[in-house]
Amino acid sequence: MNILDRYHAMDYGPAPEARNEADAWLAARDFGKALFIDGAWKAASGGKTFETSEPSSGKLLAKVSDASAADIEAAVAAATKALPKWSASSGYQRAKVLYAIGRAMQRHQRLFAVLETIDNGKPIRESRDIDVPLAIRHFIHHAGWAQALDKDFPGHKGVGVVGQIIPWNFPLLMLAWKIAPALAAGCTVVLKPAEFTPLTSILFAEICERAGVPKGVVNIVQGGPEAGAAIVNHPGIQKIAFTGSSEVGKIIRKATAGSGKKLSLELGGKSAFIVFEDADLDSAVEGLVDGIWFNQGQVCCAGSRLLVQEGIAEALIAKVKTRMSRLRVGSPLDKNTDIGPLVDITQLDRVKGLVAEGAKQGAVCWQPDAALPSSGYYHLPTLATGVSPANILAQEEVFGPVLATMTFRNTEEAIELANNTRYGLAASVWSENVNLALHVAPQLKAGVVWVNGTNMFDAACGFGGYRESGFGREGGREGMFEYLAARLPLGPVIKAATVSAQPVEQADSLAIDRTAKLFIGGKQVRPDGNYSLAVATAKGKLAGEVGLGSRKDIRDAVSAARACKAWPEATAYNRSQVLYYLAENLSGRTDEFAARLVQLTGVTAKAAREEVEQSIERLFLYAGLADKFEGRVHQPPARAVTLALHEPVGVIGIVAPDASPLLGLISLIAPALAMGNTVVAVPSERYPLLATDLYQVIEYSDVPAGAINIVTGRSAELAGVLAKHDDVDGLWVFADAETCAKAEAESIGNLKRVWSGNGRGLDWASDEAAGDAFLRRAIEVKNVWVPYGD
Repeated sequence: MNILDRYHAMDYGPAPEARNEADAWLAARDFGKALFIDGAWKAASGGKTFETSEPSSGKLLAKVSDASAADIEAAVAAATKALPKWSASSGYQRAKVLYAIGRAMQRHQRLFAVLETIDNGKPIRESRDIDVPLAIRHFIHHAGWAQALDKDFPGHKGVGVVGQIIPWNFPLLMLAWKIAPALAAGCTVVLKPAEFTPLTSILFAEICERAGVPKGVVNIVQGGPEAGAAIVNHPGIQKIAFTGSSEVGKIIRKATAGSGKKLSLELGGKSAFIVFEDADLDSAVEGLVDGIWFNQGQVCCAGSRLLVQEGIAEALIAKVKTRMSRLRVGSPLDKNTDIGPLVDITQLDRVKGLVAEGAKQGAVCWQPDAALPSSGYYHLPTLATGVSPANILAQEEVFGPVLATMTFRNTEEAIELANNTRYGLAASVWSENVNLALHVAPQLKAGVVWVNGTNMFDAACGFGGYRESGFGREGGREGMFEYLAARLPLGPVIKAATVSAQPVEQADSLAIDRTAKLFIGGKQVRPDGNYSLAVATAKGKLAGEVGLGSRKDIRDAVSAARACKAWPEATAYNRSQVLYYLAENLSGRTDEFAARLVQLTGVTAKAAREEVEQSIERLFLYAGLADKFEGRVHQPPARAVTLALHEPVGVIGIVAPDASPLLGLISLIAPALAMGNTVVAVPSERYPLLATDLYQVIEYSDVPAGAINIVTGRSAELAGVLAKHDDVDGLWVFADAETCAKAEAESIGNLKRVWSGNGRGLDWASDEAAGDAFLRRAIEVKNVWVPYGD
């Protein structure tokens, strides 16, 4: 046999990673005392434990303490006690602790990698080369944010005690994503890992002991649903950060409604992997391997929907099948393994069930001819072709090594198919034409878009989704904001509106009667129910009547806002000009609006004029910021640049307060418009005539039809309709506490972003009630990764 024959006969042999150090670590630990609370190891107060097993064999690894509500109480108490000193420490002091954590993890990174693979089932190459180094990077990166906090985030402070719940697919990395920014911001932490994968969090707690983390700053409590619910519902926790399923995310959103807790949710996904006909197909196939078979497809941003242009579909599918036939399924501790076991038998059964249902619905499911290990929770990589957009494999998150394939004819169809999902976490675009790729990326409803790549992450770049993929970002500058609170100028408690049955005294006027209608789609329209609401002057006389808006009117207004493409597609400079023009036209009617304020609210003429002039000034402010509140370009330690683009949230519902009825309304509408959103506004219930006067100004200020829609009526009722409407992308509510809580609870249909005053108003005349804090709520940050070089 010559050398060439020997070369062709070569095959991969076993290359197992030694696990003796990990086994020794396991043998030396008392996992019955695995709760790390106030710097000490404790058993669960009720003595309960749960089992964690090795996915590759099903063998028991440990019996771990199962925290109860009492244990969560103790952890929150420890975090609360540690908070004042930790938050008051200097940025440099916190940076030293974060750096020490990162360096200690580096010294033990092989043990972290092996434990992660044993406990989770992911191939050792992934945990060794991706998960652990990136977790370390987060701590060292956020050491820098700790020191830069005062300079880069003026007017902000740490939110307080943070409750964090993480999943089993990236146990260590999710822990780092959560804990690092929280500590940098000066928060203290109560973190609950997943029951399936507790081991690396226990090792991390040991690292915290060695790195000098003060007692009570980091508390790690192992446990199940009881512990998670106790964290979510605990009144002593100021923020909840959750990564997991959309179903559980909705439960948490509802549970925290009205509590005032800050909330970030990183949930499921059904990411599109779009391949255009000019793409490098071999590179696309390798990207696809990383996109869907990385971590056995147990990735929230997995590229589980392959959208391929018709002309190359046959060639690409053939290449995909060839590559799938060469994927090695086996022991996750073998360095040559591509696909390890799923995390648990329950997950394996779920994936099998979804594949069977997809085939029943018409998909053709293909698997390579390969043998599976005799033990463990293994599933062969699966390619589903002939998938209709409504097929369960195209719509539901499988969370396994299953790829659904569809074809498209042109760019528009590709975008439509990609956005045909209730999720919006990530997407990949493959094309050798960078102009095409960067044309498509902003049109995809996804928080992260990779161009000619996939599954690229870095601590400097934000990650998070739209729609039912949740809200909030992790990593980067925007990730820091999730653990900070702006010092907004709180006003008095807002009292619930009371519907008076008493008739309003008729005004002494000989003027021609004027009907104030709703303003929908650029037109004045009568309310669907043909009911009116009497508006009283400060002296109790009839000032006029406005339409009593209903669910149907909100539906029409949302449809008009959704149909308005001219405003979100306008350049920031054009939006700026329109807002300036709106301010100009309002300025020309200063006396009229001031007189209306005096008539309705009873304020002095001087105070009324000041409110009108402040309203004009606020329009001027946001007109000027429309083309200046821009995104950033990140340079991660990879051959890529990441474009952090500011995009409008979409359709924003606004429920404005009675206090400062003109200024409050404009202070909410203007930043939303400046960032390209369209608006459905419910003005002050008590003083709505100011809004109906305002739409007369809007009509001749070049505002496109549908950009601003005004529906007068009962604030609480209309807030609830907006909250339930799945075509509303964001909701801002400044009303009584009950209305705010109800709006948050009822927003779970599409997990829209809700900003409420929690029953408190703002001092709308203050400088803090304007600017970046409002603009940030009017945008989504989309991170577009663009690689460069050969």
